[in-house]
Amino acid sequence: MTVFSTGLKTLPILLLTAACAAVGPNPEGTAPPAVPTGFVGGDGTPVATVAQTKFWADYRDTTLSNIIERGLAQNLNVLAANQRIQVASAAAQATGVAASQVQGSLTGQRERSGGDNIQASTSNGGALSASFVFDMFGGQQRARQAASASLLSAEAGAQTTRLAWIAEVISAYSDARYYQESMALTRNLVATRQQTVSVTRNKLDLGSATDFEVAQAEALLATARADLPTQEAAFNAQVFRLATLLNEPAGPLMAQLQRGASMLRVPAPPRIGVPADLLRNRPDVRAAEHDLVAAMATVGVAQAALYPSLSLTGSATSTGGSDMWSFGPRISLPLLNQGLLRATHNQRVAQAELAETTWRSSITTAVGDVQTQNSNLQRYRQQVGALEAAVTSYERAYELAQRNFEAGSLGLLDLLEVDRALAAARISLASARNTAAKSWASLNIAVGAGAAPQ
Repeated sequence: MTVFSTGLKTLPILLLTAACAAVGPNPEGTAPPAVPTGFVGGDGTPVATVAQTKFWADYRDTTLSNIIERGLAQNLNVLAANQRIQVASAAAQATGVAASQVQGSLTGQRERSGGDNIQASTSNGGALSASFVFDMFGGQQRARQAASASLLSAEAGAQTTRLAWIAEVISAYSDARYYQESMALTRNLVATRQQTVSVTRNKLDLGSATDFEVAQAEALLATARADLPTQEAAFNAQVFRLATLLNEPAGPLMAQLQRGASMLRVPAPPRIGVPADLLRNRPDVRAAEHDLVAAMATVGVAQAALYPSLSLTGSATSTGGSDMWSFGPRISLPLLNQGLLRATHNQRVAQAELAETTWRSSITTAVGDVQTQNSNLQRYRQQVGALEAAVTSYERAYELAQRNFEAGSLGLLDLLEVDRALAAARISLASARNTAAKSWASLNIAVGAGAAPQ
């Protein structure tokens, strides 16, 4: 970098040069990619901004709502994401007009000096220096655009982290309630099979049953009892998972959830809008867009570095009663480092192209997520309905089989077969309801609901 000082007579010409427009691509001129006009399986009706929607309130589960509200304020991942916003905000402040274009310092000194045969004396001095860099080719403007976009990207990234955390909490809570329901079903099954063992033993005493049949009934009872520890371990694991997500001890949470509650209901399907809504509501899509803006702005910064820079400098000093001052423009021409600067510029261009591809890919992925989750929810709700009908039929069949067995008109094997089918259908129904409840949350998250802080 070679520096040349110029006279004041050249300043008007340099000031006119400084009025040039910012170089590099315009970060705000990027057109969004074409997206489908509607989702497969959607109604094609746009929706408003849903990022501030507390969709989990539709579960009507006070415990879950309290856990989410409490956890959002103390989860470490969420806190770290918010701290990244503060870092980006500080970086944006550092690229403000005053911070990036104006520099200066004021110093002062007082010295006492003397020596052999030298009378002691005191001297005072001070110096003031300042400089202003003219943004001739918009490099500072582009830097500010990049910093602002990085801040917006950090905010969107925090919202993405928030949604991922909410999804984990809902999944863990729903699974915990499912395992509680499984334990309740198993305990009822144990009671029913105990009754079957008792009836079979009575039949054995009367000579209408065999030891083999008693052993079969007892084996089925023992199998049901053996399921309880596994289900309880699975429940505990989900509580521990929740405690980790909440960043708090597991003991109080375990005591709270052990009191029991119903499984999460499956609310009515949410409106999914149209693909264009994702550009506004999905935080990961918005983060990718802001990353693109920042990358394009840094291309302008690198391009401006290829050209001359103009600054206005001045200084004033006062030492020992002697005052001096200087003032004038300075132009700096990048001559010997052009190769390095051009390589940096080419790197920034490649990074911007990658950022654009990433942004477009995020939109495609988001559209696919919504369509997949919407299809899943529809099918899981259908599965729940079919299993509810199956359970009702099996319950009626078991009631009839039990009467006939006690009356002696139905064999034990037939009763046990209906018993096993009913138990399996009930567990399958509980599992399907759990899956559907979590799928409903996944669809809300796929459209960007709940992303913004309340």
